[in-house]
Amino acid sequence: MEWQGIVTLITLFSVLLALALTRVSADLVLMAALAFLLITGILGPAEALAGFGNPGVITIATLYVVAAGLKETGAVQWIARLLLGHPKTEKGAQLRMIVPTGILSGFMNNTAVVAMFIPAIQAWAQRLGIPASKLLLPLSYAAILGGTCTLIGTSTNLVVDGMLQSSLGIHLGLFELAWVGVPLLLVGGTFLVLFASRILPDRGGVAEELDLVREYGVEVEVVGPGPLVGKTISEAGLRALSYGYLTEIDRDGRLITAVEPDRVLQSGDRLYFVGAPECASELRRIQGLKPANGDVHKLDVANHQRCLVEVVLGPEFPGLSKTIRDSQFRTRFSAVILSLSRDGKRVPGKLGDITFRMGDTLLLEASHQFVEHYRFRRDFLLVSALNDSTPPDFRKAPRALAILALMVLMSASGLLQIMEAAFLAAGAMIFSGCITASRARRSVDLPVLVVIAASFALGNAMTVTGAAAWVAGGLLGFGGLTPWVALVLIYVLTAVFTEMITNNAAAVLMFPIALAVSQQLGVNFLPYAVAVMFAASASFITPLGYQTNLMVYGPGRYRFGDYIRIGFPLSLLAGTVVLCLVPLVWKF
Repeated sequence: MEWQGIVTLITLFSVLLALALTRVSADLVLMAALAFLLITGILGPAEALAGFGNPGVITIATLYVVAAGLKETGAVQWIARLLLGHPKTEKGAQLRMIVPTGILSGFMNNTAVVAMFIPAIQAWAQRLGIPASKLLLPLSYAAILGGTCTLIGTSTNLVVDGMLQSSLGIHLGLFELAWVGVPLLLVGGTFLVLFASRILPDRGGVAEELDLVREYGVEVEVVGPGPLVGKTISEAGLRALSYGYLTEIDRDGRLITAVEPDRVLQSGDRLYFVGAPECASELRRIQGLKPANGDVHKLDVANHQRCLVEVVLGPEFPGLSKTIRDSQFRTRFSAVILSLSRDGKRVPGKLGDITFRMGDTLLLEASHQFVEHYRFRRDFLLVSALNDSTPPDFRKAPRALAILALMVLMSASGLLQIMEAAFLAAGAMIFSGCITASRARRSVDLPVLVVIAASFALGNAMTVTGAAAWVAGGLLGFGGLTPWVALVLIYVLTAVFTEMITNNAAAVLMFPIALAVSQQLGVNFLPYAVAVMFAASASFITPLGYQTNLMVYGPGRYRFGDYIRIGFPLSLLAGTVVLCLVPLVWKF
């Protein structure tokens, strides 16, 4: 192996370390690797930028618009309302949830499906008296399993199909993966129904927390000298508020949590109230009180235009590792943080001193425009607007579903390639009014597309420098590997990578290695490509491996160990199903 191959392997190793151990966004890491390979001359411009013109990447970008049309019209919520029903048991509820989630995820973006289902599942669980923690992680897993059933079910499938087209001229059919994907969904879904209730904790959900925090947390200070100094809580009228109640007093750094009615107020006392929106204006009408931090009053939004929004911090949130005070959250996002939940618990201490971490769940007070503005941004994994928000236009839901059905029919019949059908469907969504052009543009997840396209540069470098062949030779050098054992090895390596880095990057990096292994064994490459597809999607063990896993982390009040307990056996089960069926469908 020449110096180009050695440099490529060092670059690959550096990328893996950066993605696994740092908080630098994946698109920046992969673009830096692309630029390095281009500048050093290891790749030419055409090879380095080939991913940006790959059919799979273009198809993914187009399908974002189709999924957004389904979301804006409420088509998914309409289907969910029809199928969820009123089951009597936890297992019945899980079954009712897994079936529509798995089916919908086969035809639209998994992230969009989970984002729309989370608030519906939370409300549904509360009505049924079932802890949300028993349902939200199975929701994420069902979306992942359902996405493996069709070519358009997950971006990973489209990425690998695009590489197959570019490298070997092979086109997979829309439902060709269903021979393995459907059994995998059935087996994985059955496992979740039988064991999720036993394995997953009973932690309720964020909806239960909202009953405690109500809508607002307002902190005020007793002005001294002033009319309230020397009066008791009752005499000051602070026990008879219509829209809030006093929970604690901070007096010279000493916290008084048992607030008796005859407690005497002193100058400089900081009072913390919890209550409805009107609590803030009610306190403003009491002479002798002033805002302690001013954040709620500084928010330049009328009360009747405010709503509560629950968000989960994503990996690209700019304030990670900063305190709430230092992050200038209100200035940056025009929203006020009312509470913060981590691992399902309220973090002790002053709100301003809490340091943000990825996966934290925030309850915000913001304008209705906040939901619209940040729905497709990467700062947050937006879960739901908990108060008023613009309702979907359900009248257009049948129209959006008809467009989706036509896209599937045209692709499945062979009349059009999936990319061509997706272009027509996206255009139909816009021209039929299911989604506006501006929202269609915002729905395209550019960082994800950059990660996928830039990953192709590393894959191409692995191939042209001979690094992939060298790695494949090293794998086969263990001695006497049969095609099936090599398949197991490729699957396991891809599954490990996808838990450490993004699923699409894992697929792109393993594709040339799998190709080199099949060539050195002299067998058909297709079973290895399909194994890479399924292994890259099978991210169940950590909340970081797949975006939907992170989205349910806060709302379900999960802990890292919850994913390991249920995800590890599910990963073993998925691997067994895939490795048994793939060689039967696609012969070596």
